[in-house]
Amino acid sequence: MIYLDNAATTMQKPPEVAEAVCAAINGFGGVGRGAHEASLDAGVTVYQARARCAELFGAPSASSVAFASNITEALNIALCGLLGAGDHAITTAASHNSVLRPLYRLQEEAGVELSIAPIATDGTLSYERFEELFQENTKLIAVTHASNLTGQAYDIARLAAMAHAHGALCVVDAAQTAGSTPINMTTDGIDVLCFTGHKGLYGPQGTGGLCVAKGVHIRPLKVGGTGVHSYDKHHPTTMPDSLEAGTINAHGIAGLKAGVEFVLREGVEVIGEHTHGLAARLREAVATIDGITVYGDGSPSAIVCLNVRDYDSSEVADALSVDYGIATRAGAHCAPLMHEALGTSDRGAVRFSFGWFSTDADVDEAVRALREIAAEE
Repeated sequence: MIYLDNAATTMQKPPEVAEAVCAAINGFGGVGRGAHEASLDAGVTVYQARARCAELFGAPSASSVAFASNITEALNIALCGLLGAGDHAITTAASHNSVLRPLYRLQEEAGVELSIAPIATDGTLSYERFEELFQENTKLIAVTHASNLTGQAYDIARLAAMAHAHGALCVVDAAQTAGSTPINMTTDGIDVLCFTGHKGLYGPQGTGGLCVAKGVHIRPLKVGGTGVHSYDKHHPTTMPDSLEAGTINAHGIAGLKAGVEFVLREGVEVIGEHTHGLAARLREAVATIDGITVYGDGSPSAIVCLNVRDYDSSEVADALSVDYGIATRAGAHCAPLMHEALGTSDRGAVRFSFGWFSTDADVDEAVRALREIAAEE
C-alpha cells in the first residue's frame, strides 16, 4: 500500500516509537501513584515527554505542557475552560469540527457569542475582515494554524498580535503543522497551543495535549484523582495537574516522547521541506491533467486537495485504493465550512497528504493513477 493519508494519522512511524510503547507497557506503573521503581520510571518518562514538547513548541517550561487523549480533547479543555456566559469568541471557516463543535455548544448552552471569519474560494483568509470581528467582550480567538483540507497555513503570529491588541487570548489548533512547521509559542504570541500525537509528531493514537502560556488559567474540564493533595476537596490548580485528572496514558506518552525526539533530531524544517516538496511535485504534475481541479492557493504544505471531473470524491478514493493500492482521504474531512467556501460540499474532495516516509515514487504512482482515472469516460 502507498500510504498518502498522513493528515489523518501517520501510519508509518519511526521504529523507536513502537519500541518505547512496548517497553512502557512491560515496565511502567502509575505516574505519580507510588514511590517504587515502576512508578518513578513512568514519571520520569512523562516529564521528559513534557520537556521535549516544550522544546519543540517554545513553551515556557515542561510543567506548562498538559497531556490529553488527542487534540480534540485538548481543544475542548481550552475552549470550555476559558469561555463562559457573556464572552465572545472568534474563529474562521477553515476550522475543523474539533474547534467548531465545542464553540457551537458553548454558544447554545453557555451563552457564548461566536463570530466566524469567512474564507475565500481559494482558501485564503482576509486578516482585515478578521480584525473587524473583535468586540469589547472578545475573550479569545480559536484558529487553525493550517487547514486540514487544503493545507494552507495562516499567519498565527499576526492573528495572535491582533488578539492581544484587543485584550483577547489566542488559542491555536496545530494538528496539521506540529512537527513540520516551526512553532514558537513565546515569539508567536500563542497563549494556548493544542497538538495531537498521531500525525506529524509520529506518536501513537490516543495522545496529544496543550501548552499553556504563563498567566493563562484554564478551568479543568474534568476533576478527580491526580496523585497529589488527596485530602483537598478541590482539584489542584497548578499545571499540569490541574488539567490531568485520572491516570494518564503513560504508555502512549512514551511513544509520543520517542516521536517528538525523532522530529527534533531530523529537524522540523527538514521534515517540512521534504513533505512540502512531495506535495508540490504532485500539484505541479496534476495541473497538466485535463479534468482535475486542485483547491487552495498553492502555498507550501504537505497536502494536495483535488477532485476528478464530476466524480464523487469517494468514488475516486475507492478507485485509488482498490485499483492502485493508494490510501487517501475523501469526503468532508470534518471541515464543513471550508468545503462551503471551496464549493465542494456536494461531493467532498480527495486529499493526498505526505509524511516523512513518503517518497517521490509514491507521488509518481499517484500521478499515474489520477491520469488514468481522469481519462475514463
